[in-house]
Amino acid sequence: MCSCTPVWADAPAELRAQLDANGFLVGDGRVTPDGYVVNTSFTVNNPHPANVEARTLVPHQTLPTIGDRLSDQGISWAWYSGGWRDALAGHPDPLFQFHHQPLAFFARYADGTAAKAQHLRDEADFFRDLTSGQLPAVVFIKAVGADNEHPSYATPLRGQAHAARIVRAVMDSPYWSESAIIATYDENGGRWDHVAPPVIDRWGPGSRVPAIIISPFAKRGFVDHTRYDTTSILRFIERRWRLQPLGTRDAAASDFAPAFVFRP
Repeated sequence: MCSCTPVWADAPAELRAQLDANGFLVGDGRVTPDGYVVNTSFTVNNPHPANVEARTLVPHQTLPTIGDRLSDQGISWAWYSGGWRDALAGHPDPLFQFHHQPLAFFARYADGTAAKAQHLRDEADFFRDLTSGQLPAVVFIKAVGADNEHPSYATPLRGQAHAARIVRAVMDSPYWSESAIIATYDENGGRWDHVAPPVIDRWGPGSRVPAIIISPFAKRGFVDHTRYDTTSILRFIERRWRLQPLGTRDAAASDFAPAFVFRP
């Protein structure tokens, strides 16, 4: 969402990773020695697990997000999350991932703000907005755990069926003729990758993940060998709406142009 890594300069010492004199990791932690949040952590905002100590919650992040860029230009958008409404109400689904809600970490979408109520929504709202003609211009959908194909606690078949339902709903709607759907993952499913990832900066990218483009504008049957990373999605949005990049990573990312044929 921000083409950045969360920062926590004054994180408690016990949450920080430890390095020896040679720079080798000798104790893992949620935060790097120099104050970047890199492992599973939870925001100071709601929702977060009820049993987590307040002192271990990540403070408000203030770097710009793609949501900020869109809002500042008057472009409608929403992040739809499976199980969001129940989690906010204090009875989360057993497989609701609190740390998979990136925008909830940011001050602009803090508890009680109008922006949070407007832009951070439940996945059920997506289907309502789609059928009522109120779908925003830019949409992000994050499935609840049971539907996300993650190894060990979810099944690929259920997740794929859920994704197919979303795609079919868009294809059956009036929005389809002007839509581009990008389906991707945060991990590679545990499968071995024989191609070593390139080195761009300290944060990666990591091993390859699938990405599928579904759109009337997509080149049919096209397998794209252009090198992308997840910030390419941000770059695509920035290009479409002429937004300023969020940082150096998305500014330099390929924007999926080779995969599309747009009408004049």
